[in-house]
Amino acid sequence: MRIVFLNPVGILGGAERALVDLLACLRTLEPALSLHLITGTDGPLLETARGLGVQARVLALPDRLSALGDSGLRNQGLAGALRFTRDVAPTPLLLARYGVALRRAVCEVAPDLLHSNGIKTHLLSAATTGLGIPRVWHVHDFLGERPLVRRALAGMHPLASAAIANSRAVGDDARTVLGNVPVHVVPNGVDVERFSPGPGDGAHLDALAALPPAPPGTLRVGLVATYARWKGHDVFLEAAALLNRQVPHRPVRFYLVGAPLYRTADSQFTEAELCEQVERHGLTGRVGLVPFQSEPARIYRALDVFVHASTRREPFGLTIAEALACGRAAVISKDSGAAEALQDGEDALAIAPGDANVLAAALRRLLEDEALRTTLARAARHTAVRCFSRERYAREILAVYRRLVPTGTARGHS
Repeated sequence: MRIVFLNPVGILGGAERALVDLLACLRTLEPALSLHLITGTDGPLLETARGLGVQARVLALPDRLSALGDSGLRNQGLAGALRFTRDVAPTPLLLARYGVALRRAVCEVAPDLLHSNGIKTHLLSAATTGLGIPRVWHVHDFLGERPLVRRALAGMHPLASAAIANSRAVGDDARTVLGNVPVHVVPNGVDVERFSPGPGDGAHLDALAALPPAPPGTLRVGLVATYARWKGHDVFLEAAALLNRQVPHRPVRFYLVGAPLYRTADSQFTEAELCEQVERHGLTGRVGLVPFQSEPARIYRALDVFVHASTRREPFGLTIAEALACGRAAVISKDSGAAEALQDGEDALAIAPGDANVLAAALRRLLEDEALRTTLARAARHTAVRCFSRERYAREILAVYRRLVPTGTARGHS
């Protein structure tokens, strides 16, 4: 079977890390599969995929298309809609030209199946109309919360042969948008060998954050996320400030690990904005900003407490699965997709999103109770191995492929 994967970007965000795990496991499960990747921008995803034996290439999206997105329309009212209309006006001709190039690139591969891994590529898959191949849309977001995307994909849903959702909540939402398209819920997976418990190197984390060496006994609390505004960096910093006032002499440091990875305007904090918040909260010297890390396992191991602070529903939350696999005590938003597999107080502390007081209380509870941290960490590892292994993830997705391209019906490519 020959499969073409489409991904809007070449960076390694959550959806891309999930794609890498899928590609790696498909290579192991079905070595005869011929895997091809087309991305809209250059970046480390391509080199990583090539290292797995995937034929990967860039089909560069024009800058205006690459930066276009409607996620910023949430709660923006008329002014936001007018800005988006202004930005989108020149795109029809760009889309038409890109669609011709994409169709040509797909035809060159002559695949048995096309797997789209992002909203932009779901939309762009219209360029393959008439090629007679099944199309899988991998849904990593709540389509119903995206006003223009919801309408567009609802109208285009006959193009999709099946959809894969990364959590039950995303699956339920996708069904309301995609009509009669079969939606298969397949929670994301991670490499539980790569993400595994091990000794933490707090000094390394301090160095990455440009902080001086911490005093002995310092506990480290970290949020690992892109700088998307809804990831809760502001809530995390407010909770840190509350803890600083409540227990000023407790040796604890806080870390923001990540970067503004995406190009969609107005959807992310800048580093300058986060530094301003750190200073305003009186946290200078107690909070460190760590750049995006392509190998984050060492970061998780250096933390005593991992925090997931997204302020709205998180489709899945891959960092949750990674941190739990590393055996970290965690405070997570109960509205994350990964939380569907967790029990509050057993393998993590699950809290309501967007409330700094609640987050501060949960953190204080963990920081003051070493036994609880240890118990949660052990249970977290067990849950991650059982529920979030990438082998399980790849097997379930391969089963979806087999329904669409039964054994013996592929074109016989090597």
